[in-house]
Amino acid sequence: MNAKQRRKQRGMTLIEIMVVVIIIGLIGTAVAVNVIGQLNEAKVRTARTDLAKIADALDQYKMMRNNYPSTEEGLDVLIREKFLKANKDGKIKDPWNKEYIYLYPGQVHADAFDVKSYGEDGVPGGDGNNADLVNN
Repeated sequence: MNAKQRRKQRGMTLIEIMVVVIIIGLIGTAVAVNVIGQLNEAKVRTARTDLAKIADALDQYKMMRNNYPSTEEGLDVLIREKFLKANKDGKIKDPWNKEYIYLYPGQVHADAFDVKSYGEDGVPGGDGNNADLVNN
């Protein structure tokens, strides 16, 4: 066997394999960061859409009943009276699986109502994914 044939049979060196693994890891990391960012943005957009739908249902409720539900009645009255559909556990939850908060009269909208999501962390305040979202 000559030297040329031995080099062909030798295969890849450990360094070559490590370089390939590092490149694949860098590509995987870049893709994961972008996907996670898009997922978080999608949850915020979903929450904003939900808030608009809930606000519409509350306005319909007011047209039918001449008043918004009280804070104590909450959003459950919209489910009972078929203005909104609940999820499988009978509640209306945000994309972070926490119940939306309903206040009447509202703190932001003193002459109407507030429907809120406290974002990913579930506590008042915050920014980014933890920012509070309130109906318009």
